[in-house]
Amino acid sequence: MYAVVGCSECSNLWLIEGRAETSQCPRCGSRRKYEKRKKFVETDDRDHAREVRASMLANRQGHGDAFAELESISDLESRVEDGVVSDDEYLEASGLDVDDIEAAGDRDPRQPASSGSRKEIVESALEDLDRPTEQEVIEYASERGVPAEYVQSALEKLARRGAVSESRGRYRLL
Repeated sequence: MYAVVGCSECSNLWLIEGRAETSQCPRCGSRRKYEKRKKFVETDDRDHAREVRASMLANRQGHGDAFAELESISDLESRVEDGVVSDDEYLEASGLDVDDIEAAGDRDPRQPASSGSRKEIVESALEDLDRPTEQEVIEYASERGVPAEYVQSALEKLARRGAVSESRGRYRLL
């Protein structure tokens, strides 16, 4: 059995499989008895539970209408699995050396931000700050030379792609 449950502390939504005695919120870590958690749906179908959660998240972000037009999540996954090119294949076809790229990925992400791209600086702000507001991300990035307009645009794009979540004016990486 699968359940879409919510956290009363931080409003996070997630799936629980089975019926454990307690559950812990993956976002804020609050622990509650299963019976005390708000259950939005309980079903034997995992895909149905995933679609309910996705629909609820889309509605929170104001994109409920766009979500309603999509195919089911399992249909989208099967279509994606058929046409996916691996990262290595893509990079090699682009004329890039995969080994050099992997070595670059081994660098310390906390090194001075001036060596990072604007996008990396915005993402670093989301990682380093605890559930920051847009203004806090702007301040973090402006100290590293990133204009406020870029930060606002980057946050919107990251939220649209589902890379970050915005709830009550606070952001977090997913």
